[in-house]
Amino acid sequence: MNDLVTGLPPLSAVRAFEAAARQGSFTRAAAELGMTQAAVSYQIKLLEERLGLPLFQRQARRVVLTEAGERLASSVMDSFDGLRAAFAAVTQTAEGVLSIQALPTIASNWLVPRLGLFQCANPGLAVRMVTQVGPHDPQRDDCDVAIHRGGGQWPGLEAHWLMKSEFTPLCGPNLFRDLGRPPQPSDLLHVKRIGKTEAWDRWFAAAGVNSEATPVEAGFDLAVQQLEVTAALASNGAAMCSPIFFLRELCEGLLIQPFDLMLPGGNDYWLTYPARRRTARKIGLFRDWLLEQAREPEPISSGPSSSASPGSAAPQPDYSCPS
Repeated sequence: MNDLVTGLPPLSAVRAFEAAARQGSFTRAAAELGMTQAAVSYQIKLLEERLGLPLFQRQARRVVLTEAGERLASSVMDSFDGLRAAFAAVTQTAEGVLSIQALPTIASNWLVPRLGLFQCANPGLAVRMVTQVGPHDPQRDDCDVAIHRGGGQWPGLEAHWLMKSEFTPLCGPNLFRDLGRPPQPSDLLHVKRIGKTEAWDRWFAAAGVNSEATPVEAGFDLAVQQLEVTAALASNGAAMCSPIFFLRELCEGLLIQPFDLMLPGGNDYWLTYPARRRTARKIGLFRDWLLEQAREPEPISSGPSSSASPGSAAPQPDYSCPS
């Protein structure tokens, strides 16, 4: 849309006029705008020709606004002050809010319990969390940083490794209580299995169990580990998931990991953000904090395969704000 349609002169000419009127000098306006004095003079001449009115009186060592120039300058400078305030407010808001995108389970079970520490250390920075099951698209998703799975190579993104993706069966503490003996991997052939069939087949193969000979009871593949663990507990089944996301439930005995055998998930968890924004202060603060959190030792889960008995409480990390 051109200026004839909008009724406005070219913004470059208005910008030169506003600076010259405020500075009282074409030379100082040029220095402020990073232009030559001749370029400022030319832009103002274009504006005067469009209006059909002189806006400045050119004198030997200075320029003085005409009556028409004074009337226009008052409104234009007020408008530019409003624009500066609007852009400053947007910038301040953008810098004061950190938007994070993450997969649902790592968000709810691992990141959110720790975010209080981050906000204690950065009280001026608000956090907005968005969960997404599908792949992260930095060109379309409105977020500053993302935590998702992959191989660590994404065009245009900085990527920092956070943790391994590993899986093993998890279940409720009562699933094997009536066996009268320690559970064996083959016992899982006869329970409802929650999660991807391929993951179960891989785990059974690694455990030396022939899963093909036993019919598989219909289970669930819910794509979200938190939902799959909930379904396993509700149906007295087992879910193929990552124990690191269920440490509280494991420590409290609400959930057990019956076997030590864990298999790599193939795609690890990474923190990513646009490479062009690597120097953004809020991203740097979150990156450094999150990488430190990922390095912290985790409590040992309880279950038949560990020294803790089912239902016993193990030490848990304190994620509250320090007093």
